[in-house]
Order: sequence, then structure tokens, then C-alpha cells
Amino acid sequence: MAGRDYPSFKSAWAAGVWLGLALVVGLVPLSGCAGYRFGNKDLFPQDIHTVAVPMFRSVSFRRNLGERLTEAVVKQIEKTTPYKVVNEGKADSVLSGVIIGEHKTVLVPELSGNARESQVAMTVKVSWVDRHGRALQERIVPLPAELVDVTGTGDVVPEVGQSIATAQQEAIVRIAKQIVGLMENPW
Repeated sequence: MAGRDYPSFKSAWAAGVWLGLALVVGLVPLSGCAGYRFGNKDLFPQDIHTVAVPMFRSVSFRRNLGERLTEAVVKQIEKTTPYKVVNEGKADSVLSGVIIGEHKTVLVPELSGNARESQVAMTVKVSWVDRHGRALQERIVPLPAELVDVTGTGDVVPEVGQSIATAQQEAIVRIAKQIVGLMENPW
């Protein structure tokens, strides 16, 4: 065995120490906080599993705003919460609302008097109660005694192909995100 060079015990021990240290350093960030969980389940109340979303009513003269807002809210609930949207008879809670205001404001007028850029705004009163009629998230949504107002806006620039309908849809999507955000647990 004259020509072979075997590693010494000292270098093998040093390599083992470095390997162990690398393993510990690699596993420490994975341990994290003991109470940390992945996903969105802890953001929302745990005792609710299903939500009914009846058609939002509208006091506006514009057609189908309530239907469009209801559809956007249902999609947002299904997309970002652990809840399942079901009919009222099977639901743990009911999320309802009324569009109480909708108006258009001219932001940039043209010399001819037409609007170069406008803004559509909608205001919605929202209520989220459990099946017994008790308000959920009292600190965020003080209901049923008082409804929460949620407002969303959408811009209209006709020169780039936008219309009142596209601005309304932009406002509806913003309102739906705000409504679902109200369903989260308080920090």
C-alpha cells in the first residue's frame, strides 16, 4: 500500500463537521415559527365553511349592476377564501349587499365640453351574518345594526377604447376584492 494516500482522520472529521453544520444551517430556516401554517385558512374564521351570496340589489338605473357584482364577489370568494358558495338553505353564513350609489365624474374635459377622461364610482352596503343572524367580524363589519360602505372606482378613457361598461367592471372587481377582504380575521 505504498503508493496510495488515504485521508487522515483529522480531515474526515473536519469534513463531517462542515457537512453537519451545512445541514443544520439548511434546516433552520425550514423550521420557522411553530404556529406558522401555509395557505389562507388562518386568514378567515374557522367556524364558517359555506357562504350564501344572494343577488346584490341595486338602486341604480343602470342595468345588471347587481348581477355583475354578485358574480364578481362569488368568484373572489371561491378564488381567495377557503369557503364554498352554496344556496341560503345550506350556508353557515350569508353575505348580502345593496349598491346604494353609482355615478360618473368628468376628470379631464375637452374644449368641446365632452369628457376626455371620466371616472365611475359605486358605493355598496355590505352585511355578513351567520345563520343565526349574528354579525361576523364585529370589529371589521359592525352589523346588522350598521352596514359597511365599500366604494370602488373605474376610469374611462374613450380614446383608448374604454367605455362606461369597462369602467364599471373595473369598479366591480375592486369592490368584490374589498368585500372579500372584509371577511378576513382581524390582525
